[in-house]
Amino acid sequence: MRGDGIERQPARSDAEETAARIHTAAERYRNWGRWGEDDVRGTLNFIDDAMRAHAATLVRHGRVFSLAMKFDSTGPQKGIMGRGNPVHTMRETGDDAVHMRQGFPHGIGGADDVIFMPLQSATHWDGLGHIFDRGLAYNGRPADEVVVPAGDLVTGIENVSADIVGRGVLLDFGRAIGDGELPDGYAITEDHIQQTIEKQGPTSVIGRGDLVLARTGQLSRCYREGWGGYAGGDAPGFSFSTAGWLHRTEIAAVATDTWGFEVRPYEFEGVFSPLHQVAIPNMGLTIGEMFDLEALAEDCARDGVYEFLLVAGPLPVTGAVGAPVNPIAVK
Repeated sequence: MRGDGIERQPARSDAEETAARIHTAAERYRNWGRWGEDDVRGTLNFIDDAMRAHAATLVRHGRVFSLAMKFDSTGPQKGIMGRGNPVHTMRETGDDAVHMRQGFPHGIGGADDVIFMPLQSATHWDGLGHIFDRGLAYNGRPADEVVVPAGDLVTGIENVSADIVGRGVLLDFGRAIGDGELPDGYAITEDHIQQTIEKQGPTSVIGRGDLVLARTGQLSRCYREGWGGYAGGDAPGFSFSTAGWLHRTEIAAVATDTWGFEVRPYEFEGVFSPLHQVAIPNMGLTIGEMFDLEALAEDCARDGVYEFLLVAGPLPVTGAVGAPVNPIAVK
């Protein structure tokens, strides 16, 4: 109590102010209960059958683009968060067949192989069990009752393996607000989103249930100069301030060509993936990372059409909190 009779609260530290800002956004943009207490799909509920039927009409020429980077040992991972690059091993080869080591009858031979990889080591979707907020998973469930040593018992990625099909929209920030590539540390704001949509034209207007693909150009730079700090280092990406846009537009999912979706370094001191913390466990937003958007972006820039059919179901690994994907865009 001060001499003037007014009780003063101690000033909050910068860390406390940052935590309060994150928690305020989490509560403001929360979708818990929106689709029922048993929901496991989150914002993918925004896509309905009519939207998928409309997305199919966007195929005009039959041009097909794979949006996956290569799944091999030359990838970007450097052990951050325990992630390494995919390791592909042959179990049986043509040499085994030629030297009759396989024991098959009537001259038939074959090859067989194995791959070992963290499920988020290359192009992938983050599942709803990937990130928690203050001990709670999506829809307010206790995190320790959702993801256990056996995997995600509730929101495993297999639950949405057929859901990520619909109208894809490319926002090519690298071309629209940069010189083709945004520099590392560039925070994409809502103003930048609107500028990009205006510059690209009506086929890039975002609507309910859309699957948004964001090209920063960082992957293009890595293909040219080497991986550098791509995995876990500085990167262009979405600003924390876009949380409101991600929620308000009712998009179904969003993916980027970067390792971590949001801008790095982060916009506040002492934080880790604050936009993930709001978007995944609170909004229930499906997030994709390390999408190779280069060939698609070139085609969109050439014909001025930024919408397409996107088919991007994750590998249905039971209980996984993320999974590889080979997204296919068809124009």
